[in-house]
Parts: sequence; C-alpha cells; structure tokens
Amino acid sequence: MRATPHRPRTVPGALGALLLALAAVLATLVGTAPPARADTLVCEQYGTATVQGRYVVQNNRWGTGAAQCVTATDTGFRVTRADGSVPTDGPPKSYPSLFNGCHYTRCSPGTALPARIDGIAGAPSSIAYGFVGDAVYNASYDIWLDPAPRTDGVNRTEIMIWFHRTGPVQPIGSPVGTATVGGRSWQVWTGGNGTNDVISFVAPSALAEWSFDVMDFVRETVARGMARNDWYLTSVQAGFEPWQNGTGLSVNSFSSTVNLGTPPSGPGEPGPGEPGPATACKVTFTPNVWAGGFTANVTVANTGPTPVDPWKLAFTLPPGHQITQAWNATVSPSSGAVTATGAAHNTRIAAGGSQSFGFQGTYSGTFAPPTGFSLGGTVCT
Repeated sequence: MRATPHRPRTVPGALGALLLALAAVLATLVGTAPPARADTLVCEQYGTATVQGRYVVQNNRWGTGAAQCVTATDTGFRVTRADGSVPTDGPPKSYPSLFNGCHYTRCSPGTALPARIDGIAGAPSSIAYGFVGDAVYNASYDIWLDPAPRTDGVNRTEIMIWFHRTGPVQPIGSPVGTATVGGRSWQVWTGGNGTNDVISFVAPSALAEWSFDVMDFVRETVARGMARNDWYLTSVQAGFEPWQNGTGLSVNSFSSTVNLGTPPSGPGEPGPGEPGPATACKVTFTPNVWAGGFTANVTVANTGPTPVDPWKLAFTLPPGHQITQAWNATVSPSSGAVTATGAAHNTRIAAGGSQSFGFQGTYSGTFAPPTGFSLGGTVCT
C-alpha cells in the first residue's frame, strides 16, 4: 500500500503567529541544551584526563619516543595509537592506565588516598579489560605502597596483578611459589627494578574481568615482609604494559573505593580492642666474614603468643652485598630488600620457639650486616 504524501496545513491569523513564536522558543531551548559528552583524546607523553568524575586516565608513555594516544571514555579508556616496539627482555614501552589515589604529584578527585594500611577496612575494586591479539603486552593492575603518605615520586613497594600476558614477557625478578589470594591461585614473583621492590601475582590464564578487594593483596604482601601495616596505600591503577603494538587495548570499566576503618582480623591476628603482642620476634645474626665474602647464620625467635606458620622474614642487604646461596630457607631476591621463607621441614615457628637458616654471599667495599628485620610485617628486635 502506498502512503499518501504529507502536505503542510496553513494556519490563519493570530494563531499562526503564536505557533511561530512558540516554535522559535523551542528552537532556542534546543539550541542551548548541553551537547553530548565526547571522548577525550590524549596524546601528550604524560597527558591525563578525568573519567567518572573520580579517576585519572594517564597516557604515561615513559619508555619510548614512539607515538602513543589513549582515548578517555565515560567509563575507562582505550589505546587508539601505539607505535613501535621495544625488546621483550627489557622494560615495556609505557603504562597507559587510570588510577585512584596519587601518582607523581597528580591526585584523583575526592580520593581517600594515601591512607595507612592498618586504617583501611577494605578497598573493593572491579575491572573489565578488552584484549587484542596482535600485540605483546600484559594487563596489569598496580598497587603502590610506601612508608610515608607520598603523593609524588617513586614508592617503596609495587604490587602487580597480571590479569593477562602475551608473548615472551615476564615479571621482574624470579618466581618464588604460588599463593591463593582473593579466592584465586596465582604464581608469585618477587624482585626489584633498581628503584623499588616488586611483587607480582600472575594469573594462570587470561582473566578479563574481576571484582575483588585490593587489601587481600596488600595483606599478602605484608605477610611476605615486603611492606608493613604502618605503611601507606598511595594509589591503585589499572592498565597495560605494551612491548609491541597495543592499539585497541581497553579498560572498559573500572571502580575503586577505599573504606577507612578497622581491618578485619585474620587467623592469629588480634581483633578490634584485643591487645597484640608487645614484641613479636627476635633475630640473632651471626656472620663469618673474609675479604669479599661471608656466611651468616640467622635465628628467628617467635616471642609472640601465637605460632607463625608459614614464617617469612624480611630484611635489607646493604649496597654491594649479594646472596649466592642459602640453606634451610628460600631467600629471594639476591640483593636489596629480600625475604627468607621457611623450607618444607621448618615452615612453622611455635610460640616461644625459633628456627634457623643460613646463607653465603659476597660484598664490595666494607661488610655490614642486614637491617630492617621483620617477621610477617612486624619489626623484630
């Protein structure tokens, strides 16, 4: 059936004038309506944009001179240009990402960070990634910790959650075992990049989206001696580290909240209002030193009221000192801030008991003993 063409009708006199006036008013109102929000293109090396009114998107092209652009969307961002490549046995090209908190003098709007770890009840977060198949990269969620409420510069410890990786790339340091965090199994790597310590949790298979509590990873890091409860959480970040290409990678959605308050008690931890041990541990360090080398015997005594299982002793080697082998414990990495973990036969230290381990090493300059011994995040005497 063919439709009849519509023909305009004429309206006589004053009524026609009134309708014309109303039409003019409506046209004016429509003309002043706010335009729809457009995506924001960011191509400057360290350019930023704000999304959701509370997170900062950063281009963060720190490792290459090749062009890179990100487009900030209503809920996240996508990489719209990622030229060039860098060797896969070195650092990545960049870290296009978005964050809640403070990073190199820039703080996200309304953030509760920095905040002391022992003053955070929980930090729920969710992330949904968009992956591509023609690039070498990792999808990395970063958590930064520092002894001070730092809002600029490099933090002491970086926690990396590797949601996905492609190509021959791997975390900093070396694998030290596995851990169950947030109800999932992860391969754990520890090491350092010359400016900060790094602990990485690597998913065994691609994880495109997840909702979790950031503090689960923070508490695992404290338990491994790579941070302390009186340190500060300064920022949480989600993005990508590309080595080759990367156009099309995206964070489709992101949320991060920090709830201040008393953390929940874990096994063997005092609850709110319950006294904790005045002194948790005591370390005896006995070295045997010769020119350029040394051995050391270390005894870790648990002076607290509850067993420690598994035990993890953190300490810092002086510059120029390096561990070459160890016994009765696994010690990693070989220099800088290291963590000794009990072997299968001595993983538990009973209340009032002790365990011993030893290591051999080399040094340049003058020998000095390690410093900063802590057991499960608690400073030892």
